[in-house]
Amino acid sequence: MFHSILVVCTANICRSPVGEALFKARLPELRIESAGLAPGAHEGSGAAPFAKEFAAESGLDLEAHRSRRITRDMIDAADLILVMSEGQRRHISELAPAATGKTMLYGRWLPDGGSQGCKIPDPYRKSREAFAHVHKLLTQAADAWQTKLGS
Repeated sequence: MFHSILVVCTANICRSPVGEALFKARLPELRIESAGLAPGAHEGSGAAPFAKEFAAESGLDLEAHRSRRITRDMIDAADLILVMSEGQRRHISELAPAATGKTMLYGRWLPDGGSQGCKIPDPYRKSREAFAHVHKLLTQAADAWQTKLGS
């Protein structure tokens, strides 16, 4: 049984804030947080404008979001850690080897993801269309996780 989920991406301004908001809307009984792996990148920044735009179109509010860097305490406290790529999964494993078993791809249950799941590409500094594509993947993945977690 999961009580807390940590959603992780590179800088905590594009993918993980949206992923966090999607999970909060679908699994309100759980503690959902997000963080970034990049040292000091955009610390305290709001979500990217296109990320906020697509979130708002889905009924999600990212206005209060402020990016933060992942800490060992966050890793230890989470029952499930969802990352956007295999490289990020390895990074978490290097930070906290004991967390390897509870770290999975956010896109784990997307079709065509293979046995480990589908990478969610980073739309940072890319077009509005790139953010639309990523938002769609994040939404589909959150729906799949909701089904798998039984809510």
